[in-house]
Order: sequence, then C-alpha cells, then structure tokens
Amino acid sequence: MDSENCCCHFKNTPRSDETSKQLRNRINRIIGQLNGIQKMLDDNRYCGDVLNQIAAVESALQSVGYIILEEHMQTCVIEEVKNGNTDIVREAVELMKKLK
Repeated sequence: MDSENCCCHFKNTPRSDETSKQLRNRINRIIGQLNGIQKMLDDNRYCGDVLNQIAAVESALQSVGYIILEEHMQTCVIEEVKNGNTDIVREAVELMKKLK
C-alpha cells in the first residue's frame, strides 16, 4: 500500500471485497444478537440468560475490533512509521486501550 492510499492520510481503509463481506456478516450476526436481547427483555426473560447474551455480544464486538485493529497495525501504522511518523504509535496504543 503506498502512502497516498494509507488510511491515516484519508481516514479510510480500502478493504478487499472478501474482508468487507466477512466484517459485514459478523456485524449482522451481532445485530441479530442485539435484537434477540431486546426480545428477551420484552419477554421478561431470566436476568442470567440476558446477561449471558450481553456477554456474547460484547465478545463478538471485541473480536471485530481486534480484526480491524490488526488491519490498522499492518497497514496504516507500518506505513506511517516507515514515513517517520512515530506519533502513530501513540494513536495505536490509545486504540488498543479502548478495546481493552
């Protein structure tokens, strides 16, 4: 990836169709899980069951976050460090903290 296409310059990341499809599928599953939680609440389901589903959604979201973080590290961060911008490392650390 050349520096003119790096996500850090334009704040976007060109992704392959396959990667975009996989991320979209994961997000759609998460949306389905959230809708399921909403239905569980509407049905006054047992708190423990609802909490288990919430934990599953949190885990799924974190997994998507790690995939995108890895992509960011392998593209934008590497490119920026090669170009002498070491401030990008601080940004990457802050992003990692947000994902826990």
